[in-house]
Amino acid sequence: MATSTTQESPVVAVPWQVLELVATNLDPKTLATAACVSKSWYATMTSSHLWKHLCTTHFPSLFHLRYTTVPSLPYHRLYNLGFTSAKRRHRPPSYPKISLQNLLFIITLTNPKSPPVTIIRTGSALTLDHKPLFRFDFDVRDRNKWLKFEVSDDTKVTWNVVLRGFEGVFTMMDCKGKGSFISGSDGWFSAELPSSGCCCAANCGGSSGMVAEMRLVIREEVGDEGRRTVVGSVNVGVLSIVNWRYVSVEDGLRYLQHFLEPCDV
Repeated sequence: MATSTTQESPVVAVPWQVLELVATNLDPKTLATAACVSKSWYATMTSSHLWKHLCTTHFPSLFHLRYTTVPSLPYHRLYNLGFTSAKRRHRPPSYPKISLQNLLFIITLTNPKSPPVTIIRTGSALTLDHKPLFRFDFDVRDRNKWLKFEVSDDTKVTWNVVLRGFEGVFTMMDCKGKGSFISGSDGWFSAELPSSGCCCAANCGGSSGMVAEMRLVIREEVGDEGRRTVVGSVNVGVLSIVNWRYVSVEDGLRYLQHFLEPCDV
């Protein structure tokens, strides 16, 4: 019976001059892949003269880091450091773990002249635009108890966001307004929000770069007691102090989840 034999092709070593010539025409990703072939390929594909130009071209701000270590940081590692950092910087933020449907918006107005009034709205009842912003309107004109609340300069507002089931609560603002209601102008309230780095950030003096805002749209009501200044609607939202525009719903939820999600204390 004939015996079949398998003949292996001899491995031919590629001269380093050829490797280097090829390497000068490769992009960074291909260079990094080729460096994994063998020790000789690694030595060629990671040589400093190949990666120095790539580092200075793509990540010039990191060039000085090479000389902060002993021995000096290799150029291919410096490029990898810059590439990884840039990739993380441009990575989109994670989707928020909570949704508007999980939240209750509770707003309370108080002053010495009138009994307090409160409005409670579920997140699912809020109307969103086609480009949803964290800004919401509450119409209170059809609520009799709000007609009994007369707005004055010492009116105080409290805005709480509660996680369904009262598993968490975060106070967006608890303050008095700016300006005077005497002229019949709308009332504006604002409060800088704390950093969301940790659940105790409110006590750390940190800043989130965001501001909670509330507007009381004022109207005059004529009744048996004469003309009275009452609230027609309440507008709330969260603004970025970078561009003074309202943040998106996703950004607002992503911020709130740091305070509302259960965590170890």
